Amino acid sequence: MDNLTHSLTGVALARAGLNRWSPHAIWLLLLSANAPDADIVYASHGAFSYFEHHRGYSHSLLAIPIWAAVVVLLVAAVSRQKLPWLRAWLLCVIGLASHLLLDWTNSYGVRFLLPFSSAWFHLDLNGLYDIWIWAVLVFALVWPLFSGLVTREIGERRKPAGQALAIMALIFFLCFDLFRATLHARVVAQLQSRLYNGAPPLRVAALPDSFNPFRWAAVVETNDAYRWFETRPFGLFNSSAPQIFYKPAVTPALASAESIEPFRYFLYFARFPVWSLEPVVEEHNRGTRVDLTDLRFGTPRAGSFHCIAYTDANGRVLRQWFTFGSGADR
Repeated sequence: MDNLTHSLTGVALARAGLNRWSPHAIWLLLLSANAPDADIVYASHGAFSYFEHHRGYSHSLLAIPIWAAVVVLLVAAVSRQKLPWLRAWLLCVIGLASHLLLDWTNSYGVRFLLPFSSAWFHLDLNGLYDIWIWAVLVFALVWPLFSGLVTREIGERRKPAGQALAIMALIFFLCFDLFRATLHARVVAQLQSRLYNGAPPLRVAALPDSFNPFRWAAVVETNDAYRWFETRPFGLFNSSAPQIFYKPAVTPALASAESIEPFRYFLYFARFPVWSLEPVVEEHNRGTRVDLTDLRFGTPRAGSFHCIAYTDANGRVLRQWFTFGSGADR
């Protein structure tokens, strides 16, 4: 998930009682809850380099004890204070585990088992961010500060209920995802129980909405096409007017694109790869624009995460690139 959610979760864990384990516990949990995303350093080598390494080795189970030791050493060095090593290290393990678990809940996924397996794991319960989770975690962070200010103004000595609110926020987070898991299972069952143009689905996915937990994006793969439409877990199932993306025949342009980076890596990453081939004039010659995206994140010329290539009339790739945007302006 996004780093705001990771950070707020780390603070909530500290305030829920883990701050008693070690000095500077809040910094230990805050840093460890974000440490795996240090792979952003690869962005200095370009968008594709970051995309290729993101949620890779830094997000593996094998990296947790290493990251935990690094964070403890960093906090001890900055604070110039000796920390209780084992307890501080365990705090960081909890913070790191929270990061991997939260990334597991969304549609992007995480590769827990690197370097032993490159499989992606995703629960499709949350988007890359969620406004309801934000709201509850921010409230748990801010309200004790406001409450403490009011208490000082009226002269009371009662401590603000920061621990209770943090525990309640974490319980809400867990219950909210369990609720979403129930809705997700219902939508997936609906999708799997139907025929699409007379054909059963090969694969389906129900993708969450970051604003409305009752609205889901449905993706259905059949032998010849992918279908995308919005649906809801309750009421009449509605798959009318889907966007349909037919699987193209293998052409010289498509075959050439498939054989190069970043297309090879993107095909490994994508769950629902959609191709778009469009005639263009490139360098005064007729050719083809090849666009590859994943229906989890966009459609041709829309959304995000796109590989794009221009080929000549013989299918030779003239130029290619990866973009986190739609690529519609290029």
